[in-house]
Amino acid sequence: MDLDTPALVGLCLLVFLVAALYSSVGHGGASGYLATLSFFGIAPAQMATTALVLNTLTATTSFTAYVRAGYLSLALTWPFLVASVPAAFVGGLAHLKDRTYFLLLAVILTGAAIRLAMSLPASGDGQRTNPPPRTPALASGAGIGLLSGMVGVGGGIFLSPIMVLMKWADAKQTAATSAIFIVVNSIAGLAGRAVGGALQFGLLAPLLLAAFLGGLVGSHTGANKFTGLTVRRLLAVVLVIAAFKLVITSW
Repeated sequence: MDLDTPALVGLCLLVFLVAALYSSVGHGGASGYLATLSFFGIAPAQMATTALVLNTLTATTSFTAYVRAGYLSLALTWPFLVASVPAAFVGGLAHLKDRTYFLLLAVILTGAAIRLAMSLPASGDGQRTNPPPRTPALASGAGIGLLSGMVGVGGGIFLSPIMVLMKWADAKQTAATSAIFIVVNSIAGLAGRAVGGALQFGLLAPLLLAAFLGGLVGSHTGANKFTGLTVRRLLAVVLVIAAFKLVITSW
């Protein structure tokens, strides 16, 4: 990752903003990091590794805040984790050609954009929730984990809407589960990349600081103050633009 000073400052500011936005709802921000890195022409291997590292840091900050608030349910969370961790590790082992990676990432970013633009029901406002049956939880965790490891995301952007729409948990429990899901899958994906020889960091330290500070701001500010539907839809537009750019690049 070789950027001049103005570009690096701009990248750090965008990473800070992504971390603040995503951490406020228990997400790590990998889809946002990948979109941001794509605009600066970062190599695919460095993009995936960098996004997973930043994801781990931001989601850990968010997860800590939700645990302290008492929203983590281990009974709800463990089936997703058990299936997703080995799947994310296998995904991290995958060696994708640049074109395949860009196209797959474009699909992931488009899916993330759709999720961000959705106005999901506010589960927890008097609605009854039921923990997921074992098989759907395991299947969801495995599928999301595999894609997460291959592309370099934590998977929370896909897990959380499934949990809310299926009424498996309320909004705060979903955020806590998504945060720990992102942490363990990001680490598993990094481990897979390390074993497969695809762990490439580039210039990481400034981005780590930006993500850490953004994560602190977002996790302590909270979803009601920081992430309204309008802001999320604007971010969705950015992801779609990044996805379009990746498709053009791959061809």
